[in-house]
Amino acid sequence: MGNSLICSLSDHPVGKDLQAMRTGQRQNKGMRTRLGCLSHKSDSCSDFTAILPDKPNRALKRLSTEEATRWADSFDVLLSHKYGVAAFRAFLKTEFSEENLEFWLACEEFKKTRSTAKLVSKAHRIFEEFVDVQAPREVNIDFQTREATRKNMQEPSLTCFDQAQGKVHSLMEKDSYPRFLRSKMYLDLLSQNQRRLS
Repeated sequence: MGNSLICSLSDHPVGKDLQAMRTGQRQNKGMRTRLGCLSHKSDSCSDFTAILPDKPNRALKRLSTEEATRWADSFDVLLSHKYGVAAFRAFLKTEFSEENLEFWLACEEFKKTRSTAKLVSKAHRIFEEFVDVQAPREVNIDFQTREATRKNMQEPSLTCFDQAQGKVHSLMEKDSYPRFLRSKMYLDLLSQNQRRLS
C-alpha cells in the first residue's frame, strides 16, 4: 500500500515538482519518458528499449547482443558504453541509488574542466549536491573520505573528488553492478536483442 501511494504521488504533477525540488534538479522530460516503464515495476520492463538514449528502434538496431553481453565483462566496460550507462542508470533508479552513478558521471565531466573559474564553481556545486552531509543526493561514503573531500574544497583541483569517486565506483562495482547483471531488466535486454537477430 505504501508503494502504491508513493507511485501515485510521483505520477501526480505536484508530486513530481516536489520530488524535483527535493533533489535540487529538474529531470529531463525525455529521460522521464524513457524511464516511465520502470515506475511501477522494480526490476522488469516489458519494453526495455524505452530507456535507450536515442530513438528506441534505431538505438536497439545499433546495440548488438555482443555489446550488451560485453557489459558483463567488467564494470568499466559497462560505464564506457552510453547504452550501458543508460541501462545501469535505469536499474539504479529502481533501487533508489542513482545518485551514485550521477556523482561518478559528474566527476568524470568535472575532470574535463579547463577554466579555473569554472573549476571552482563546479567543484562546489558537486560537493553541495552529492558529498556534503545532508546533500540533496548524498552519496554513501565514509566520514574520512567526506572530510578529505571537504578539505580539498579549500583549493579545488581536477583531482579533488578522486578519493570519493573511487569509493563510489568501488561500491557500485561490488554491490549494484552484480545485481544489475542478475536483474530481469538486463536479462530481458539480452533476450530482446537475441530475438531481434533471430
